[in-house]
Amino acid sequence: RRRTFFLKVGSGPPPGMLRKNVRLRKEFLYKRALEDKEATTLDKKRRLKEALEQNKTIPTDIRGSDATLREILDLDDETTQKRREMIDDEYAYVGTRDPKVLVTTSTDPSNRLLQFAKELRLLLPFSTRVNRGAYSVPDLVGMSKANDVTDIVVVYEHRGNPTGLLVSHMPFGPTAYFTLRDVVLRHDLPEKPPNMSESNPHLIFHNFQTKIGQRTMKILQALFPPAAQLSTRVMSFINKNDQIHVRHHNWKSISKKTGEEVVEGQEETPGDARSKSVSLAEVGPRFCLELWKIELGTLEQRNVKTEFELRAFINSASGTLA
Repeated sequence: RRRTFFLKVGSGPPPGMLRKNVRLRKEFLYKRALEDKEATTLDKKRRLKEALEQNKTIPTDIRGSDATLREILDLDDETTQKRREMIDDEYAYVGTRDPKVLVTTSTDPSNRLLQFAKELRLLLPFSTRVNRGAYSVPDLVGMSKANDVTDIVVVYEHRGNPTGLLVSHMPFGPTAYFTLRDVVLRHDLPEKPPNMSESNPHLIFHNFQTKIGQRTMKILQALFPPAAQLSTRVMSFINKNDQIHVRHHNWKSISKKTGEEVVEGQEETPGDARSKSVSLAEVGPRFCLELWKIELGTLEQRNVKTEFELRAFINSASGTLA
């Protein structure tokens, strides 16, 4: 049975919650400022240490503060030598509690976009689809914060075809913008797909090696709860030339001797693993994602810091995600 949650539609956050969100946002920005200051100090300590070890001249920009840096450097241990990343505080509770995802569309959606949103809701456990109607973006964000929603997923279209997907993490961000390509719905697959399982899927992420790649993987991973141990459902996110190919499969083990399905969880004797093969059945939908922007804020905020943006002059020979 699908576990879901119910939104109190039409009820915005009370004034006390608005003040709380402002306070929490200020605390988060203060932590980010401390992170930038700590990063600068660590960089100076690293350069001073390299100069002392290699018997080179101390860089000119740290000569005035080298005495203080030497004292701090003598007190360093394994903990203080590493930079503490506070940028992932937004995802501090990922894996410890189940996500609550709100799925919606742009205004006045077509039938194809509505169908894609319905299938996207089935892909994401603990998600709820909300008809956009006359809701504005601030209304959606206020409704989400009042109901402890962890992520908002919005899909967009152009001339009846889904062309954009937005993922905004609540309550502080970040917000990732993706371009949708090659969307194939379940009824458009070459073969009739099996019934969609509602168990928590296993996740496969391939070729996300750079800092932006790891960041993108974290954003997508936060939409899913921890996988069920005996689940036969798998979601694959394969990065190829900065295009993330998303596939959804059910799998089962087939005995090579009898040709029958092997039930997972049964006790196995030595050699049983070699006598089994894996059969995959695509469930759908399938689509490709192309990241083009990450902003450090929620989707209703303006004038926020841009963490990454795909531009025309970026050298894509080496790849952004890998």
